[in-house]
Amino acid sequence: MTKAIYPDDKRKLVEDALYHFFPAKDRYPEIIYKAMRHSLFSGGKRFRSVLCLLTGEAFGAEIDEILPTACGLEYIHTYSLIHDDLPAIDNDDLRRGKPTCHVLFGEDIAILAGDALFAEAFYLIASSQTKVEAARILKVIEELAYASGVRGMVSGQVADLQSADKQVKTDILNFIHERKTGELITSAARAGAVIADASDTELEKVTRFAQQLGLAFQITDDILDVVGETDLLGKEVGSDERHNKATFPSLFGLDEAKRKAKEAVDNAINALIDMEVDTSSLVDLAWFVYNREH
Repeated sequence: MTKAIYPDDKRKLVEDALYHFFPAKDRYPEIIYKAMRHSLFSGGKRFRSVLCLLTGEAFGAEIDEILPTACGLEYIHTYSLIHDDLPAIDNDDLRRGKPTCHVLFGEDIAILAGDALFAEAFYLIASSQTKVEAARILKVIEELAYASGVRGMVSGQVADLQSADKQVKTDILNFIHERKTGELITSAARAGAVIADASDTELEKVTRFAQQLGLAFQITDDILDVVGETDLLGKEVGSDERHNKATFPSLFGLDEAKRKAKEAVDNAINALIDMEVDTSSLVDLAWFVYNREH
């Protein structure tokens, strides 16, 4: 079993690009920019953005060709976290070790900050993704809109809310994880491949890889909510149990959840077999997901 190191050089590139693209000064009304900035620059692995960069780079794209979309992904992910943390959903006070957006700015501004980041994601891609032909930019926008809307994150979140305090079957648990977490991770990998003009066959393999990677990521999240440490996670552990949420540990137990996470990582890596491009960075990322502690 390989223990991979996270590609912090790519994370730093995303971080620098976020500072470049986000308005340097807060405009009127300042509070909405402060709320957006607080959540967007509160830290994190920038996992989806890094995945987009690694996938695009594997297929020959230059980093600066991918960065606007990578940053757009981070806008979308941050919007989803702001809304997830709201009292009406998860009611979390901490995110990445810092007060959540609604705690600092109120629920009304937090909702609007999430809305603004979601819209800004597509504006950023449409206005700044200039080094790629229009057809591929349109395809990227289609990918991200699909993943973040009612066919993806939203339906997963709704199913998650409706499943609280209930005994759910495996198919419902899989639906929640595939939509709520997996779709955006899959679209991140696909977007990188689309920007690099990967072939249909390559895109199909990348999709299978990312779907299994997303599953491993969420199962590991479930496990860390049970056995992780608050200081490392940057949020209170045990949230899933407090909210009686459907998770892999609650349905299968910790040992079986760990086995399923390993199986998903193996499946992800196997999906990349026989690729004619260097996918070693994607394999390393898969092992990082399995071994991560936060």
